Amino acid sequence: MNDVLINTKQLSLDILSDDLEMKDVEKVSTSHVSTKRESIGIMQQNIFLMPKIATLPKVDDNHSDLLGDKIFDFVLGDCLTILMSMPKDSVDCIITSPPYWAMRRYDNADAIGEVGNEKSSAEYIEKLAKIFNEAKRVLKSTGSLWLNLGDKYENKEMLGLPWRVAISLMDNGWIMRNDVIWSQLKGTQSCKDRLRDSYEHFFHFVKSKKYYYDADAIRVKPIKKPTITENSTISATGVSGVKYKKQIAESDLSPEEKNNAIKALEETLEEVRSGLINDFRMSIRGYQRAWHSNDSAVSGRARELEQRGFYIMKMGAKGALPTDIWNIVTEDTWRTDSHCAVYPEELLRIPILATCPKNGIILDPFSGTGTTVAAALKLGRKGMGIDLSQEYINVSRQRISKIIQ
Repeated sequence: MNDVLINTKQLSLDILSDDLEMKDVEKVSTSHVSTKRESIGIMQQNIFLMPKIATLPKVDDNHSDLLGDKIFDFVLGDCLTILMSMPKDSVDCIITSPPYWAMRRYDNADAIGEVGNEKSSAEYIEKLAKIFNEAKRVLKSTGSLWLNLGDKYENKEMLGLPWRVAISLMDNGWIMRNDVIWSQLKGTQSCKDRLRDSYEHFFHFVKSKKYYYDADAIRVKPIKKPTITENSTISATGVSGVKYKKQIAESDLSPEEKNNAIKALEETLEEVRSGLINDFRMSIRGYQRAWHSNDSAVSGRARELEQRGFYIMKMGAKGALPTDIWNIVTEDTWRTDSHCAVYPEELLRIPILATCPKNGIILDPFSGTGTTVAAALKLGRKGMGIDLSQEYINVSRQRISKIIQ
């Protein structure tokens, strides 16, 4: 039997200080933890055992080169302790799905830091709040957190855990940008006195008001195109402007307002002809109302109608942004590993493309069998996963090896 030394300075990919003494090194038998370095394609993938918290060295917060020249890595251990060892502002994006409370028991149920086996939902919420407070420190100021959570029933009552966790994060300074509803298009419950639940929440958080977001990378391309002829311009949904010109002429707008409205309409039609916009709608005072409110104190559109006599809503030719309801079937590929709560890679496409720059680092502190890291690599990003389970780490390594061959 060969013994190996696992040095805490290698924890989290050599981001710790180099001045460690032997007291910071644990001796571990390979019969319990495999630390063999395997060459996978052009990479080497290292897995490290978590050191005891008492001997965890202080990190250099100015160090931001988390992965170096690697494109992925997995770290074995408790995610809170791992996060505490990582430098601040070192990852571009965090995408994760923590174990749901009191839903499953994994192969490491007795391990320190296991999430999901708390005695109460309040303890579960408190633990996640601590973890994501530390994750906020690790995330760059331009970064995003995407958090997938499912709910739980107890004593016939839906607990509302996703929102309880989300509000806890908001109380700790996270800024929520979206509550995406992941419609899984199927349900398995056989309840007789309530509806089947077939969706989960996928929250998008940021830590500052200015953050990375590539809207063009995720736009839904328009199916219909404008019809342009020598004598007419018709938008994708059949708007030619003829009706609007008639309404402007018959309206109670002042002569100046009418001239401005006609000029703005002609400029909009020219944008359709030149391919800048695909469609538009015009609201004219006395004919159409503001969409959400007629109160100019709360509605900018109502204010435009009141002050200018009209406004125009334009739909860009690049396409519209996706809605916050995503219809994606749950991961149903036949697998032989023991992980029974895997989200599909398709669920991660928009978060990765929109909120992580190319070659940026995506972290999953509850990486399971490596879905987040796999999706990151396939979309041209780097990935890092943390998990308590040696089995899941091994499965993740096998999975990634097939991607980078």
